[in-house]
Amino acid sequence: MGEKKAKKQTPVPTQCEMCAYYDYDEEWEEYVCSMDMDEDEMVRFYESRTSCPYFKFYDEYKMVRKQN
Repeated sequence: MGEKKAKKQTPVPTQCEMCAYYDYDEEWEEYVCSMDMDEDEMVRFYESRTSCPYFKFYDEYKMVRKQN
């Protein structure tokens, strides 16, 4: 009989690069989510395959618009 192939998991659809909580960690030398999630929240996030509930759009020009 044939072997069962493991289902390939699709990545979680997020836009981390545009999130205010996506920061560079000098210790790990990579970008990480700086949102303080506990272990259970992280597991639910990865298993749900939905958008991040903590996503906050980072707009670096927000202050400039307020000044004008």
